[in-house]
Amino acid sequence: MTKTVILGVIGSDAHVVGITILEQAFEAAGFDVINLGVQSSQEEFVDAATAHDAEAVLVSSLYGHAKQDCEGFHQKVADAGLEDVTTYIGGNLAVGQDDFEETRKFFRQMGFDRVFDSETDPEDAIEALRADLDMRSSESEQESHTVSA
Repeated sequence: MTKTVILGVIGSDAHVVGITILEQAFEAAGFDVINLGVQSSQEEFVDAATAHDAEAVLVSSLYGHAKQDCEGFHQKVADAGLEDVTTYIGGNLAVGQDDFEETRKFFRQMGFDRVFDSETDPEDAIEALRADLDMRSSESEQESHTVSA
């Protein structure tokens, strides 16, 4: 079964090259990719995830304002009943970003399952998503099986 991922650049960011590379890499890896393109709103991510029954939402931001652009994002995800959707964010997420571990911690606290810097190889993100989706599939399969004595 093909996994569907929503991919886009959030906020006012218009950096298209990275998202195009990610789209091609995820498609080549067998994912069904819905690319929202650049300057996508939080609502567009949530609406697309709902409409396409997506397993994952991948948010990109390269212009350094992701903290502002993602404020309240996971509340919108929860309000839409998408708590089981895996969420990733990656790029140059903060202006003057010196310590990426602090940035990673911030976005993890916001609710993102994984946080990547702008130097991440797409293959690393693909492998991480495969592992995360396989893990979630295994958990739901375990929960759906009942043992009869």
